Formats: sequence, C-alpha cells, structure tokens
Amino acid sequence: MAGGKVEGLQSEPRFEAHDSRGSSLAASRLAQAHTQEAAIQHIIGWIEHAFSGAAIKAVGHRIVHGGLRYAAPVLIDDAVVAELAALSPLAPLHQPHNLAGVEAARAEFPGVPQVACFDTAFHRGHSFVNQAYALPRRFYEKGVRRFGFHGLSYEYVARRMNEIAPSAAAGRMVIAHLGNGASACAMLDGRSVATSMGFSALDGLPMGTRCGQIDPGVLLFLLDHEGLSPPELSCLLYEESGLLGISGLASDMRALEASRAPEALEAVDYLVHRLRMEIAGLATTIGGLDALVFTGGIGEHSPQIRADVIDGLAWLGMRLDESANIRNEQIISAASVKADVFVVPTNEEAMIAAHTAETAALGPAPAR
Repeated sequence: MAGGKVEGLQSEPRFEAHDSRGSSLAASRLAQAHTQEAAIQHIIGWIEHAFSGAAIKAVGHRIVHGGLRYAAPVLIDDAVVAELAALSPLAPLHQPHNLAGVEAARAEFPGVPQVACFDTAFHRGHSFVNQAYALPRRFYEKGVRRFGFHGLSYEYVARRMNEIAPSAAAGRMVIAHLGNGASACAMLDGRSVATSMGFSALDGLPMGTRCGQIDPGVLLFLLDHEGLSPPELSCLLYEESGLLGISGLASDMRALEASRAPEALEAVDYLVHRLRMEIAGLATTIGGLDALVFTGGIGEHSPQIRADVIDGLAWLGMRLDESANIRNEQIISAASVKADVFVVPTNEEAMIAAHTAETAALGPAPAR
C-alpha cells in the first residue's frame, strides 16, 4: 500500500512516503533533534491518517543480529526483546535502533503480533569451516563465530533470481550487496554457503563508515600504543573508517564518484579491489561461478563500479555488455559468456512482510 522512511535524524530529519508505483504520498521536514522513537511516532501518525480505515494486523521488524538461537522469524515477547538486547554489542550501529522500533510499535499496537526477522538467519546453515575462527574451541561453543549479515536482502534476491534465471539461481551464484553497508554471499541452489561478513557487521568489504577486513594486530596496536579506549576504537571502526576514512571526504559513493580528488579516487579503487578479492574468494567456496548479481544502492546504480569489478574478473568468465550496463538493465553481461552478470534491486521490506504474514498466521504474502 505504501513505503517510506524518516532519515537524517542527526541533521535535518525528513519524512517521505510513496505508493506501490513510486509516486509521492508525503514529503516533509520534521522538527530538529528528532529521536528514533519520535520518528517512529511520526510514521505511525501518518499511517493512521492516510489509512484511517485500515486495521494493523501485524508488524514486522528487521533485526540485524539473531545470535545463535534465532535462525528463523519469531513472534516477539518480553523474553525475546531481552535476548536481542543482549546482542547489541555485536551490532551497536543497528540493534539498539531496531529494538527502539519494536518498543514503539508494541506500545502503539498492544495485542498486535510483532515479528522479528533476522539478517543473520539466512546464513545459519554454513559449514564449520565457513563459521569458525582459529581460536580455542571454547570460544566457538560460546558463539564467537561467523554469522554473516544482509540475509533478508540475499533471501529476497535469491527468490527473484529463481524467477528471472532459474538455472543460474540453482547453480553457483555470488550476490554482492553494495550500499552504505556492503557484503557478498556465495550460494548453491539458492542457499547461503559463505559470506564476507563475520562475527560483527565490520568484516569483509569496506563500507561507508565501517572498516571491513583488518589485521587484528592493527587493533592491538591502536589499543596499546595509540592509547585508544575500547569505546574510542569502536567509534573509529564503525563510524570514522571505510570510504569516509580513506577519502576524508564522504561516505556516499555518489559524492566520491563525482569528485576528482585523489583521495576520492583511491577510496573507490580500494572498494573495487576488495570486491574483486571477495568475489574471487567466495567463488572458490562453491567451485566456480555461474552468475554474479549486483544489488543494493551502489550495486544497482553504479555502472562504473560494476564495470571496474568485472574488468578485473574476466578470468572467471565474465564480460559486460557496456550499453546494458550503462542503462542498469537486469542482465548486463555480454552474450555467450561463461558466467552471467545481473542487476537485481533488493527489497528487504517485502521479505519482512512475507515472513511477518506467515509467522503471524495471516496467510501467504508473496515477496514481490
């Protein structure tokens, strides 16, 4: 019926909503210093005004971290909230805000089923070698292992690929989810086999403000010799690094691609370099590559990033159709290549809606 968001909470909060065709239903600036809870209240107020005749039957929530226990969507109660709050140190940029949404919705709609949908759940079937770290075994048993994230996006894109290109979806496929958060996932027959993210949402690819893969010795050096405290180190890794840290200019790829500053070019080159390495590495876990899929804001809208990545992976059997790539078409690979390349917009909200309808026993709601 509608989609929308509040963004810019820390600067100039603004609300927008659109219908299923993308036409604007609302666009307004909000009072400054809006909190997460106040932003959610604004959204709920708009829903009640715009759809006064509609009854809320269930509310679905994206929860980034489900830990060891939650491998599927679950109905939320007080015990679930407490368990998920205990996982906040593993996803400090996301989990507290996810749970703020849960609390606001539970207060506004008492008695209405609330469903938690987890970004980690899609990856829970990984083998030991794709989960473990080479630490003493007791840490693995306590849950120090690779969880992987962006699972709702990967699940949605895998379903779409099964509609678009069933043979590719049933084969050896790598999906690159590229946005302010970025990762890549190797799949066999639509199932996650390995992913670039690990114990937290810091590992793997460089992101807007997150560092990606880093030598643990660097962290020890920063603690021991640069005098950083653990909170300062956390802030550095989550909020001051990545594309922003390398460029010193911006975390937004659009701004970096538009800049001619050497530091901006180096940040873009670094992302491309790491992407090639991750895709090639993931391909080894599934014995080759039949399809590569780009999704997320950067993956869907940056022909140059896609072209640069594929240019360095021609040895894997990929080659682009330049005109199709420029137009952001669904299939952007040239004819008669060993591995096809796709651009598939993700829709995590639709995946959440489908899981929520099923978990709350509302009947089927296919993710579209």
